[in-house]
Parts: sequence; structure tokens; C-alpha cells
Amino acid sequence: MKPGPDFFLITGHAIRHKLSGTVYICIGIAAGNAVYIGIAILGWTGIRDNPRLFSLIEVVGACYLLWVGWQLIRSKQAPTMPATTVLHSPSAFKQLLLGVNSALLNPKNALFYMSLMTVILGSEVTVSQQLVCGLWMFMAVLVWDLSLAALVGQPGIQRWLNRRIHLVERGAGAVLMSFGLGLFIGSSGKS
Repeated sequence: MKPGPDFFLITGHAIRHKLSGTVYICIGIAAGNAVYIGIAILGWTGIRDNPRLFSLIEVVGACYLLWVGWQLIRSKQAPTMPATTVLHSPSAFKQLLLGVNSALLNPKNALFYMSLMTVILGSEVTVSQQLVCGLWMFMAVLVWDLSLAALVGQPGIQRWLNRRIHLVERGAGAVLMSFGLGLFIGSSGKS
């Protein structure tokens, strides 16, 4: 598994705003994943068997990735500041919205949870087993994302990143834009 849009969104915010400026992004990502887990539990057939709807999700997701990537590519080198300095964090609502959008507009999340529920758990799995598995997956995503944000927000890592942040953000932006372009190419190839 390679890092995806959620990873780069969390890392980019944690570099500038530490854990306190990233916690609601992590909660939003986990909530967005919970939506796909819920859809997988309730039944995925409607979206999976509707290529137009799935393509629409892919195109909207690609646009979102291109937008986030463009914002990161425009990053400029920040003035040198002590690792203990915390920039003004986006509001909790804005963080939450960024996280939810990142998770919901990534069609790979939908495919992952649907595959997991149908293939790995099998057709004989009960709803209660799916709910327990879904809660476990939600918590795993949340704990992983919060751990990543806390790690990137450590003073030693902050000092190292202080002079390189614009390069990291530009690189993350290029990767996200390549994901978005890949989605466009993939969705146009199916049409």
C-alpha cells in the first residue's frame, strides 16, 4: 500500500500546524471512511452496478485531488521559525471538511471497503459481524491518522522539516495531482 491523498493531507497540515491543527482532519477522514463502511454494510450494488454514478464519483474526486495538489504546489518557503512555533490552525470545521472530502472523494476507499466486506468476510457474514468489523476499521483509520499527525508534529521532526516544508508540500502536491490525473485517465478510459 502506497501513501494516498489522506496521507499527504495529514502530513502537510501536521508539518505546519502540528497535531492540534490536524486532529479534526483525522476525524473527518475516519468519518468519511465510516460512510463507505456503512455503504458496504448496507449494500454496494447500487453504486457498483451504476457505471455513470461511479464515474461521477471518480471525476469529482479527481477534481478535488487536483485542487488540493495545486494548493500544495503553490507553497512558498516559510520564514525560518523555531520548531515550537505553531502557525494559526484552520478552524475545526474547515479541518473536518477537508478530511471528510479527502475520504469521500477517493473512490479507492469505496472499493477497498466493499472488497473487504464482500470478499474477505464472505457472503455468510452477519450484520453484527460487519458492524464490529466496520467499527474496528473506523478506529484503525483514526488511530493511524492521529499517530501520523502526532509523529510529524514532533519537535525534532519539525526542526528538520522547518527549512524543507515548501519542498515537501510541493512534492505532495505533485503526487496528489498525479493521482487526480490518473483518476481522469482511468474514468475516461471506461467511457
